[in-house]
Amino acid sequence: MKTNYQIVLDKKLEEIKNNNKVPTLLLHSCCAPCSSYCLEYLSNYFNITIYYYNPNISPYEEFKKRALEQIKLIEKMDAKYPVKYIIAEYNNDDFENIVNGMQNEKEGGKRCSKCYELRLKNTCMYAKKNKFDYFTTTLSISPYKNSDKINEIGSNLEKEFNINYLYADFKKKNGYKRSIELSKIYNLYRQDYCGCVYSKRSRDEYGKREN
Repeated sequence: MKTNYQIVLDKKLEEIKNNNKVPTLLLHSCCAPCSSYCLEYLSNYFNITIYYYNPNISPYEEFKKRALEQIKLIEKMDAKYPVKYIIAEYNNDDFENIVNGMQNEKEGGKRCSKCYELRLKNTCMYAKKNKFDYFTTTLSISPYKNSDKINEIGSNLEKEFNINYLYADFKKKNGYKRSIELSKIYNLYRQDYCGCVYSKRSRDEYGKREN
């Protein structure tokens, strides 16, 4: 039976609320637009630190542009509890090394799963080292990303590193729709490809088919 991760998240948030404590959350963010709804939603329950670790994004100028949009959103957005951010070091080789041999995989396939795992593992390790209560990612807000796979990876890391993973499917409850609304409110740059050269190639090929 397929897990409804929104129900899982609802139960966890109710538990946190009843404990009358505000835990810390390291929230991996792929970009400002995707993080917008997640921040609006989760900042009512957590002290959040955004962890912007995205070595998949290429070229570097695109990585930097998205990072600056992330900072802009955090500085402008109201939140119940203050939101901090960390812009992790950029090294595209981290991504290229783990997807070597998968360059021609279809978008959304094994290459993407490896990318999710790379970014989530780095987030998990940082959270563990710096004693965060929870870690999670904004990735599940995208209707183009496999939430079951993302949560499976998070679950495996939770067990391996003994740190709480916050299960979620942020596209539920109109999360993706709300992220589009918030992007307009805060005038955020919304990219039209996931970030890597292979997703950009897929976008370009799709554009050619449309023309």
